[in-house]
Amino acid sequence: MEELLLHYLNLAPTVVLLVIVAVMLYTLGKGADILVDQAVSLSINMGIPKMVVGATIVSLGTTLPEATISVLAAVKGNPDLALGNAIGSIIADTGLIIGLAAMMGNLPVDKNTINRQGRIQFLAGVLLAVVCLPIWTTKVGFIESFNHSGNIPQFVGFIFLGLLVAYIFMSIRWAKKDGVNNDVVESEKPNEEDGEKTTLAVQLLKMGLGVVIVIASSRILIPSVEITAIRVGIPQAIIAATLVAFGTSLPELVTAITAVRKGHGELAIGNIVGADILNVLFVVGSAAAVTPSGLRVPGAFYHLQIPTMLLVLGIFRMFSRSGKDIDRKEGMALFAFYAIYLVLNFVL
Repeated sequence: MEELLLHYLNLAPTVVLLVIVAVMLYTLGKGADILVDQAVSLSINMGIPKMVVGATIVSLGTTLPEATISVLAAVKGNPDLALGNAIGSIIADTGLIIGLAAMMGNLPVDKNTINRQGRIQFLAGVLLAVVCLPIWTTKVGFIESFNHSGNIPQFVGFIFLGLLVAYIFMSIRWAKKDGVNNDVVESEKPNEEDGEKTTLAVQLLKMGLGVVIVIASSRILIPSVEITAIRVGIPQAIIAATLVAFGTSLPELVTAITAVRKGHGELAIGNIVGADILNVLFVVGSAAAVTPSGLRVPGAFYHLQIPTMLLVLGIFRMFSRSGKDIDRKEGMALFAFYAIYLVLNFVL
């Protein structure tokens, strides 16, 4: 089946490939939207607090496209696409999406939440940068090692997945400790007279549909992007960190903009912070765990992608740690930072 798909994609004109990429990016976002919406509805029926849902299920759902693409790319022997997609998504989430959301309206910041989750977000980025360092796999000096490729071993992927479980557990524990308003959740639970059993069955079917759409779209998107990149002469790493990363960040973008429009900007902050953490622990962890030889880190990543990731996380941390709203000026600064990053991708 995959060979047949590759055959037809190779025969397709470049314009057709670009259309396929655009359509697959759209269906990826829609599939993730379906999965997230139904997961949240299901959690309400089960009486799980919304804050816990946002910290776990929503973030897991919105990072599913990145995880699916990165795992499939790693299995197919394309580490540039796997790792570049994860790092690029962190940059897009924090720079582009938070920037756009803040430009639409101030984003309220809960000081306690941002001190916990924001610290983990930044440390997760630092941890990823550290394990990517080529000094672990080369015998040359520290400076010289940056001209070589690095490698994230398979066992590190399993460690990341273990940290993911710990993060979810701690998020649930913190949410319960802070005293979530369960009355809101209870008031939204449907009763049996409204057809609760039927609703739950439909929600489970829709969740399955969302998973199928995401996986199917990813299987078509990856070879389409690879073939297009080769034809136009753009390295896979750049494509992964820009076009694919933006496309797979669509769920976070839609969630953030919708939250701001409805006056719930704090939901946008929480979703992005959680998504950044999961891009490291879930996306990179899964991709490395399924690769026996480890996840190769292209040397070019040390010159732009990784430094940019650390910078944008640092800027966001500086804006948010005070507990004050992230205003339009700060949103414009984050958006401008992302725009400069895009330009540098193609200039360098």
